[in-house]
Amino acid sequence: MAQPRYTFTQRLLHWLVALLVFGLLCSGTLFWLLGSEGIANLFGEDFAATLVTIHKSVGATVLLLTLVRLVLRRRSPAPAYEPPLGKGEQFVGGALHVLLYIGLLAITIGAAVAVVSAGHPLEFFGLSIELPLAENPELAKMLFGYHGLGALAIFVLVVIHTAAGLKHWRLKDGVMTRISLP
Repeated sequence: MAQPRYTFTQRLLHWLVALLVFGLLCSGTLFWLLGSEGIANLFGEDFAATLVTIHKSVGATVLLLTLVRLVLRRRSPAPAYEPPLGKGEQFVGGALHVLLYIGLLAITIGAAVAVVSAGHPLEFFGLSIELPLAENPELAKMLFGYHGLGALAIFVLVVIHTAAGLKHWRLKDGVMTRISLP
């Protein structure tokens, strides 16, 4: 019997979001370590500004793709495990996925509000998007702090998710077949 799988679109979006989140975590780590000024001092103002714009744009893309993934997941539920996993493992895996979805939505929406509260427009690959929010530097500072903590939480969840995927890939128990591209 063939292993049940997610739809091709769901699998493609999973790996695309994974790649984008990896890039966001890398650029976010650079911002955390050096700050915008440190990046500008090391690499130049233009590079720093471009990196900020790309980070915002990719973050907005992750938000949109996560919403699409949730709609697709609602229309095409997760395939059954063949052979079935234990109830505990299914619960932990399901909880991890829920936390990843919530985290990705929270961190991207919170970042958008933080950017606007800091007095900057949202940027999406050259488009400048105005939101009807008043400038509020205190709120922006708080939200950027939460954004960093959220990124750390996403990093931990991604590490756990990746470790579980590698475990199942090594066991060749069919779990990775459900989400693999080929």
